[in-house]
Amino acid sequence: MANDHILTLSCPDKPGIVHAVTGIFAREGLNILDLQQFSDPTSEKFFMRVHFGPTPTESTAHLRAPFDGLAADYQMDYDIRPVAQKTRVLIMVSKIGSCLNDLLFRAKTGQLPIDVPVIVSNHTEFASLAASYGIEFHHLPVTKETKAQQEGQVLELVKKHDVELVVLARYMQVLSPTLCEAMSGRIINIHHSFLPSFKGAKPYHQAYDRGVKIIGATAHFVTADLDEGPIIEQRVARVDHSMSPKELVDEGSNVESQVLAAAVKWYAERRLFLNKTKTVVFS
Repeated sequence: MANDHILTLSCPDKPGIVHAVTGIFAREGLNILDLQQFSDPTSEKFFMRVHFGPTPTESTAHLRAPFDGLAADYQMDYDIRPVAQKTRVLIMVSKIGSCLNDLLFRAKTGQLPIDVPVIVSNHTEFASLAASYGIEFHHLPVTKETKAQQEGQVLELVKKHDVELVVLARYMQVLSPTLCEAMSGRIINIHHSFLPSFKGAKPYHQAYDRGVKIIGATAHFVTADLDEGPIIEQRVARVDHSMSPKELVDEGSNVESQVLAAAVKWYAERRLFLNKTKTVVFS
């Protein structure tokens, strides 16, 4: 995939978009390797992801002028990114490390196209794990009184490390509206239940008390409304009456890791688009 790139775009839906976009690639002598598109009749928005290449060099500067013109004509937001460029991710975690472990392993083995330059936690449990991966670890404890200061430190780390995405890998603190707004569309959370059911503390114990037959996990974008952000991915696992709360937790942790990894992968591969209160995912 040397010199391959990804074009992503969204705009108000109207006739001629696909023709206009593909025409630029044809005129520039570039091959379209994969193209996915979606027109939402409700929001009346159009979304497209194009994998194209190879370009003669790593630079796509020659495409800026035609796509800037197209963006002006169609009120379009677009981005062009090398396939080989990894997404820089800051991971936040509290005391449960299953999702953190999974993300770090997948990143190290090349299953996730991400770089993790820094891990932030309000506890110290995973400092040694971060060190084993050669990742900078910041212990940033937080209270109601220090939340603004602590989140300011998080934003400083985002800027310092050129972070594109913040991942809450079982980070058990509610983010302030200020941080949610500053990183809008760039924070993904894993919720350890199948939203909208069983919110709050100990969802698996809630599920046990209700005698559910499936449990699940939800990855979503973070907004100021607790656990109400646009849903990215959901998966479930079957359970039965014989399983204890601990067994539900163990089964649930596997689902959580899978769901969060999928959401991070789709974001890093530019397959994920915000569409008002929903998402479009070209999986």
